[in-house]
Amino acid sequence: MSSLDRPRRSALYMPASNDRALEKSKSLDADVLIFDLEDAVSPESKTIARNKAIDAVNSGAYGGRELLIRINGLDTEWFAEDLIAVALSKADGVLVPKVSSADDLVKVDNIINKANGPKEFSVWAMMETPKGILSANEIAKASNRLKGYCIGTVDLSKELNCSHPADRFPMLVSMQLVILSAKAHGIHVLDGVHTDLNDQNGFLKACQQARSFGFDGKSLIHPNQIRVANDTFSPSEEEIQHASSVIKTYKDASLEGSGVATLNGKLIEVLHVEQAKKLIKIAEMIKSFKEDKEK
Repeated sequence: MSSLDRPRRSALYMPASNDRALEKSKSLDADVLIFDLEDAVSPESKTIARNKAIDAVNSGAYGGRELLIRINGLDTEWFAEDLIAVALSKADGVLVPKVSSADDLVKVDNIINKANGPKEFSVWAMMETPKGILSANEIAKASNRLKGYCIGTVDLSKELNCSHPADRFPMLVSMQLVILSAKAHGIHVLDGVHTDLNDQNGFLKACQQARSFGFDGKSLIHPNQIRVANDTFSPSEEEIQHASSVIKTYKDASLEGSGVATLNGKLIEVLHVEQAKKLIKIAEMIKSFKEDKEK
């Protein structure tokens, strides 16, 4: 499974019980929309929110955006009904909160299969408990449906009884363990949310940090965060031009029979060419995906 199947720079949570939010999200530039049945919905509104989320993903009104629904946790009374309803809808996948073991994912997989969920229906796991973080590698192997991880730094900080600064320093080891597991198994991995909407500088730094760590995108809680996330996780024109130069320089050197290629005094090896090709592919996908979302 390749983590380059589509861009996921920005994944915006939207409360499924909020009609205005569901309508507004049709025109937003987020790569992924996550209709939330869990944290953003009160207990008395769970069933209503589920029905609204299903109606939304079945409407065909969201263009080329990837549509996920975050269901209620495995230990709640709504879990099984949520999962079956989402699996039989036109959603691209389900986001399961607080996945803490491979057995949790096997349970999810079995319910989807028993309900005859389509083969292409994907599962995303929230990594937000100490047990989940320590079991990330086993969880990644538990289901062929697993498309990616969303790290939940807010819940994780609560579980660890640690602070949650903008740089997430107390959780860096946890974040890196999740990234390592995702990369080892070729699945996507999205960073957690930045909850201080007034701290735009901190949000930008968090996005930059996330990209430098290897995250594929950022989870968001407000539309105002979309542009910064999209910009940060998109290759810049300078990066694209450099990547093109790396590929051309290496190709020219090979055609000339030279075993050594250099660009601006720096040695170019095969791994640099592979990285350059990957960056250009990402840029092309983002361009194509933007056109698809606008349809």
